[in-house]
Amino acid sequence: MASRLVVERVEAGYGAVRVLHGVSMEVREGETVALLGTNGNGKSTLIKCIMGIVAPQAGAIYLEVDGARIDLVRKSTEEIVNLLLGAFRREARAAIDANLAFCFECFPVLLARRRQLAGSMSGGEQQMLALARALMSSPRMLLVDEPSVGLAPILVSRVIGKIRELKEQRQLTVLMAEQNFNQATKIADRGYIIVHGKIEFEGRSAQELRENELVKKYYLGV
Repeated sequence: MASRLVVERVEAGYGAVRVLHGVSMEVREGETVALLGTNGNGKSTLIKCIMGIVAPQAGAIYLEVDGARIDLVRKSTEEIVNLLLGAFRREARAAIDANLAFCFECFPVLLARRRQLAGSMSGGEQQMLALARALMSSPRMLLVDEPSVGLAPILVSRVIGKIRELKEQRQLTVLMAEQNFNQATKIADRGYIIVHGKIEFEGRSAQELRENELVKKYYLGV
């Protein structure tokens, strides 16, 4: 599996609108890395670039695996999913029952809704379902785009806690884009702050993130 996910000087946007401006970051194996930013600063666009949904206009995105470099920019979303999330892995097929039990333990509401169409669920339930679908593939690397969106505060804490539990139990690597600073820093090993499409700060620890002046300005109102 990937030993390092690297983003180098990525420029990206939608049509004539530039959203990301020279973004660089990396996620090493076994880390939980938080990408912090308020709405409209480019978090989701960066995740979409990594997943092949949005094509970068410049820069590089690649995996380093056992000394080899795999260029993600030239791959389809389906290929990237197989590489990052482990979809259709043999291990996942062998562990379907165990993974399903784990998902129902994480999100009991999904057990109650197991015969319900996803499109008829609430926004929060759909968010939990999306995360559970990723967990079913026995992932080694998980990209999570704002898991707190649409969830009640008590569910936000539960989801974040389960991501931490999953990392600890299964040696998971996590890149989590999130605007809920307090929850994200509970599980992050380190992280980045993105402002107007640029990485303005790289925190080498959760403590460095909490003590940064940008955090005080945008999250704590200081």
